Amino acid sequence: MSLSNPFCGLYEDTDFGNNKSANSTYYIIYTLLVSIQCFCIFALGKKKQKEGNGGVPFPFFKNMSTDTQIETVEKLLQPLLFDDIFLVDIKVKPVNNIKIFLDADSGLGIEKCIKINRGLYKIMEEMGIYPDGNFSLEVSSPGIEEPLKLHRQYVKNIGRELAVEIFNYTSPDDAAKKEGIKKAGILTEVNKDNIVIEFSEGKGKKAILQKETIPFAEIKQATVQIKF
Repeated sequence: MSLSNPFCGLYEDTDFGNNKSANSTYYIIYTLLVSIQCFCIFALGKKKQKEGNGGVPFPFFKNMSTDTQIETVEKLLQPLLFDDIFLVDIKVKPVNNIKIFLDADSGLGIEKCIKINRGLYKIMEEMGIYPDGNFSLEVSSPGIEEPLKLHRQYVKNIGRELAVEIFNYTSPDDAAKKEGIKKAGILTEVNKDNIVIEFSEGKGKKAILQKETIPFAEIKQATVQIKF
């Protein structure tokens, strides 16, 4: 009888047939070696499964860049968005703190944020893409102090007062260039390439209503102004 062990070549093509004692001894050794081999394969498989490589469609996050993590979270998030909710931004902070900012054309209530948070957290936890579930997840609207980032956000805020900072390319002063030119007015139009704000110049009866068109390419940042 010829036995072959891929784990260790020492016993390959060894003929045990003429020596029953040797046959028994070598068979026990062979069985132990095969058992060790199977255990190592099993352990490696469990390790890969724990690390997110055991049939999980997304890789383990431990060694992934921030951009790759954001891309992966976005893929998981998109199917959970409903009604007119849309993604504004995703940020990954230290110790795997994931912040997701959402908005909606008709307004985003806290109950919708909670529903999406729970759904996404469950998916990420079950996939095991962070070691030992070591991550936190926050889902919210951007907040009034956050600059507008998407064209859709500008459209949503037509009729509200907007503070706009535009790039100052013409100033010879580096500090002025960095700070930009500040303007404020009511957002009246949002077009493909620009916005229109309306504001008054002068005081009292001498006040004149003005309109200014500002290209998106010139906007450094724009924030909605809420008056209480």
